[in-house]
Amino acid sequence: MEERTKTLRLQLGDWAALGEAASSVRTAVFVREQGIPVELEWDAADAGCLHCVAFAGERPVGTGRLLPDGHIGRMAVLPDWRRGGLGGEILERLVAAARERGDAQARLNAQCQVESFYRRHGFETVGTPFDEAGIPHVAMRRSLRS
Repeated sequence: MEERTKTLRLQLGDWAALGEAASSVRTAVFVREQGIPVELEWDAADAGCLHCVAFAGERPVGTGRLLPDGHIGRMAVLPDWRRGGLGGEILERLVAAARERGDAQARLNAQCQVESFYRRHGFETVGTPFDEAGIPHVAMRRSLRS
C-alpha cells in the first residue's frame, strides 16, 4: 500500500472539472458492483456540489461530494483501494471544506454495512435505518464546531 500511496493525490473541484472522473468511480462501485440502476447514480445535485476525487497517477480510484447544505454523499472507493484509509482521507477533505465554508455540521446517509466507518470519523447515527435504492441506510451527522 505504501508504494501505491506515493502517487495518490486528492483533488477538489466542481462537476465540470471532476465529473467524468467521479462518475467513472461511482459507476464502477454503485452500478457494476452494487447493482444500483444507472439512472439513480447521477442526479442534478452533482452540478452544484464540491467534488473530491482521489487519483492514483491519472486513474480515479475514489470520490465523494459535498452538497451546498452540508450533506456529504456519493462516497465510493474502488475495491482494490479499500481498507487503506483512502475513504477516510476523502471524507476528511470534504468535512474540512464544509468547516472552511462555515457549515455547523456535516450530514450523510450511510449504508448500514459501513456505519462503523463513519462512526470512526466522528459521525453519530440519527434516527432509525431506512431503505434507499433497495439498500439499508442510516442518517448520520457530525458537528463541525470545536
